[in-house]
Amino acid sequence: MLMTKERRPAIRTLRGWAISVLQDAGAICECEDHGWAQDRADPHARERAFAAARHDPPAGVSPDDAVAEMRDVLDSIGDSCPECPDEMQ
Repeated sequence: MLMTKERRPAIRTLRGWAISVLQDAGAICECEDHGWAQDRADPHARERAFAAARHDPPAGVSPDDAVAEMRDVLDSIGDSCPECPDEMQ
C-alpha cells in the first residue's frame, strides 16, 4: 500500500518568507562565495517586494506585519559581504 506524507511548507518562519520575497523581487542577493545576504539598494526592487507583501502576505499574517518583517530583514543586512576582502566588493 502506497503511503504519502503531508509536505511541510518550504518556508516555516515569517523571516524566511520575507527573505524569499526580497530575493524574488531582486531587492537582496546572496554572496556567491559565502552565502551572506546583501542589500542591492534597488528602490524599484524594494517597492516590488513591499507590494507583494501587502497584496499576498503569508496565511495568518496581516499585510502590515508582513511589511514590518521585510523592513526588519532589510535593516539587519548590509550591502557587502563581511567575509569578502574589500577589493572583491
